[in-house]
Amino acid sequence: MLFRRRKPARLSDKLRELFWPRKGFTRSFRYFRMRLLRLSASPHSIATGFACGIALSWTPFLGFHLVLAIIVSYLLAGNLVAAALGTTVSNPATFPVISALTWETGKWILGTNGEKSHIDLAALFESLDFAQLWEPVLKPMLVGAIPFAAVSSTLLYGLAFLAVRSFQRRRHLRLLERARSQLRYPDEISSV
Repeated sequence: MLFRRRKPARLSDKLRELFWPRKGFTRSFRYFRMRLLRLSASPHSIATGFACGIALSWTPFLGFHLVLAIIVSYLLAGNLVAAALGTTVSNPATFPVISALTWETGKWILGTNGEKSHIDLAALFESLDFAQLWEPVLKPMLVGAIPFAAVSSTLLYGLAFLAVRSFQRRRHLRLLERARSQLRYPDEISSV
């Protein structure tokens, strides 16, 4: 086999790599960043799509983040791939933190923070009745998601816009220099 290990991995090595990859987490983040920067669309479109994905990843609608982000991004003329990449912020590792933050913030905003009401989440999720889930769980989480979504999407829109614009300019200049070096008469291409 082409990419097989010389020495097969032991069970302990496999378990360690499950929680901490051999190459570390920075490789995943670099891949994610380059995937976003290399999209072929305007910087505004990419940043809008990414911001939509980030904003909707704060909502409590598990399983619908991607669909909602694509719909909202389409309506705002954002890049759909960037919206999908933005929703990866909400994943099994981060969702417990996101849900706890949004629920506590929502209870504080709604003024129900001091109430000591017992919520039987197991029974609520077993019946999956939306009307019963709305008031004690989904409403505080949705209200609490608004400030986090607004701040993070605004901040990351600006960062993504600047990063994509800078990357696309550098790429354009590199391609221009390459084309200029391949020509017999370099003055045929005017500078940008």
